[in-house]
Amino acid sequence: MKFSTQTNELKHRIETREARIGIVGMGYVGLPLALLFTEERFNVTGFDIDAQKVETLNQGGSYIVRIPGSAIQAARENGFGATIDFGEIAQMDVVILCVPTPLDEYHEPDLSYVRSTVRNIAPYVHDGQLIVLESTTYPGTTEEVVVPLLEKGNQAGLGLAMDDDRRGFFVAFSPEREDPGNDSISRRDIPKVVGGCGAAAVELASAIYASIFNRIVPVSSPAAAEMTKLLENIYRCVNIALVNELKQLCMRMGIDIFEVIEAAKTKPFGFQAFYPGPGLGGHCIPIDPFYLSWKARQFDFHTKFIELAGEVNIAMPYFVVENIIEALNQRHQSLCGSRVLVLGLAYKRDIDDLRESPSLTIIELLQKRGASVAYNDPFIPSAGQGRKYALNMTSTSLDHIPEFDCIVISTDHSQYNYPDIVSKSRLVVDTRNATKGIAAGNIVRC
Repeated sequence: MKFSTQTNELKHRIETREARIGIVGMGYVGLPLALLFTEERFNVTGFDIDAQKVETLNQGGSYIVRIPGSAIQAARENGFGATIDFGEIAQMDVVILCVPTPLDEYHEPDLSYVRSTVRNIAPYVHDGQLIVLESTTYPGTTEEVVVPLLEKGNQAGLGLAMDDDRRGFFVAFSPEREDPGNDSISRRDIPKVVGGCGAAAVELASAIYASIFNRIVPVSSPAAAEMTKLLENIYRCVNIALVNELKQLCMRMGIDIFEVIEAAKTKPFGFQAFYPGPGLGGHCIPIDPFYLSWKARQFDFHTKFIELAGEVNIAMPYFVVENIIEALNQRHQSLCGSRVLVLGLAYKRDIDDLRESPSLTIIELLQKRGASVAYNDPFIPSAGQGRKYALNMTSTSLDHIPEFDCIVISTDHSQYNYPDIVSKSRLVVDTRNATKGIAAGNIVRC
């Protein structure tokens, strides 16, 4: 297909590494992305509303465990810098948005971060600029929310460059595919899905991502790319809900669900292993089913199956707490007044990410029932206040294990010495099968 002069010029700047890239949101998605582009000799600027994060990056430091300060320092030497000044968006050729898309208190999509970010950049959008949204969201967000705000807010009165002979800016959606803590696959080997508002936007977005990813997967529209991301995560959500429900049944039947899963996954076809736990965490899997369910209702369609999976997973922290209560009762103790130590605050093993962590809900439920609760997490030395929690706690040393009535393994960090923990504990409630192979009368697995 023949493209306009402005399309070809930006593509040339991308291919020659002359394009300036701005990434808005220096969190778990945006910062690793910025480092990848910097490694490919692009001039990259990180944007964030958190002045402390910006200062840390500009001093060559890191606030994410899996990203060492040396990586930031190397990026700084290659020209990477961060700023809170959105006016610098005007100097960028490509702007990638990596901002949160949480749920509100009613489990409905909260696009406030997306809207405020787009309003912040809109005045500085210029002709021939490419804007890419990476934040997980419902199908239609890019075209129904992002594009209108950009058209309304930019000072030059530019519109979407749908046609090759028209002035304007380009817009695309490309979902992030992060799996924190997974070192088995290089980020460059994760295929990148791209959906654009028009063929030129797809061409440009594919070009920019092809510089750091080994495979690009173009789809027909931003909505198709948005739905792709939801399908990936809802697939996991539904299957995790299935094994969480089966775990509860197996416990009643006296069957070890983990033994069953290990046996089932020996089948060389038609089965993929998913594992139960205390609930779902992270930004995507607990969130995405509700994004799609909310959007589906606009089409008079109720996603009963997906909503049920979400309900099963949301209920898991409550199930854990009921098992803690029962385990204490068996020892003639009440939860009220008991001292409980929760091991692992992060939502998954060996990371420092608290987003939607089931540990937060477990702690809250235990406190509401009168327990004195502490936590230990080698990756999270302290936890203050977030969108859905106000812990204001610091990590307790494992030296104090004998002082607690109950130890709850909520996140199975590899740094923990589980035989030692069990030997020092009065009672261990294991939600992750972390104590597999340890024979002790003080372990309750749930």
